[in-house]
Amino acid sequence: MEEKRKTRFGKVVSEKMDKTVVVAVDTPKRHPLYKKTIRRVVKYYVHDEKNQSKVGDTVRIVETRPTSKLKRWRLAEIVTKGEVADIKPQEITN
Repeated sequence: MEEKRKTRFGKVVSEKMDKTVVVAVDTPKRHPLYKKTIRRVVKYYVHDEKNQSKVGDTVRIVETRPTSKLKRWRLAEIVTKGEVADIKPQEITN
């Protein structure tokens, strides 16, 4: 049987909620008349049961039944771990 659920690849941009992450999916699209590539970024609220993904991770998400008011996607796998530096404002001025 063929899988009918949609899958997307994106980058985690927020992990401040419990069991929820915000994933930004970048979709390049060509303008029909001017042929310029336009970048469209869509943010999805994704259910992350084990709170395992962090900001900067590249993840694969799968469409699922609604989990809450905004969540319609769940985390399938973490493709690559992100490298995000934790810099405090005091460290930048020194």
